[in-house]
Amino acid sequence: MPRPSLLIVGCGDIGLRVLRLLGRRWRVFVLTSQAARVPGLRAMGAVPLVGNLDQPASLGRLAGLADHVLHLAPPPLQGEHDPRTRALLQALARGGRVRRLVYASTTGVYGDTGGARFDESRGVAPASARARRRVDAERAVRWFGRRTGAVVSILRIPGIYAGDREGGHPRERLQRGTPVLAEADDVYTNHIHADDLARACIAALVRGAPQRVVHASDDTELKMGAYFDLAADLCGLPRPPRITRAEAQERLSPMLMSFMSESRRLDNRRLKRELRLALRYPTVREGLLA
Repeated sequence: MPRPSLLIVGCGDIGLRVLRLLGRRWRVFVLTSQAARVPGLRAMGAVPLVGNLDQPASLGRLAGLADHVLHLAPPPLQGEHDPRTRALLQALARGGRVRRLVYASTTGVYGDTGGARFDESRGVAPASARARRRVDAERAVRWFGRRTGAVVSILRIPGIYAGDREGGHPRERLQRGTPVLAEADDVYTNHIHADDLARACIAALVRGAPQRVVHASDDTELKMGAYFDLAADLCGLPRPPRITRAEAQERLSPMLMSFMSESRRLDNRRLKRELRLALRYPTVREGLLA
């Protein structure tokens, strides 16, 4: 039997973890905009292709290349739409080969739900341009699936962490002494270990249902302050100071405040039942200890 073929678009940390997991069992193509990465990707067993989602003319080689596509590339930093995803889908459509496409989205598309616990049937309500760009990308990949017959799956992903991921461990923030919200103002956050997310991507490529959204989240139900308190205890560091929301708005960056303004609890039963993923790190305690 020929090896399955996969195109990874946006091969950063998660894409590299997927590449390592698949090994030589799949024929993996990787789109990179950096020619300097080609030797390293080739050494890992991938077939690197140099192209840029911001330059659609550079994507011609993607047509008819692979049966499976894992789209991990983020939208641009400005605007209400995601032209990168649309450029990718136009290039893929010319080949007519794609049978399965998995898009890595974000749970930010829900906006603030006041700490409600919900599953994937909840409608989106993006509260920022960043989240609206993701909603635009989701709609584009769904339309691609309906138009081409490809099985399109969407993973909505919360905060990603791992000890070997750049900026992926709370230790760095704890060492800086960045405050968290007081209990009365605090928000629920959701998490997934980078290794479990890579495994979720592969499970979706193999078992994802058409037009299906899946929460790629672990079982943790903690508010943000409790998460950092736990991390501090495990790392032997002081717990972060607590401040009110009014104080936070004066002291913290708008980006950080945007994450402190949305509270959600995600139901992840589809991840475990439909994609049949057994989480190696079901809660952040196991993941932080690892």
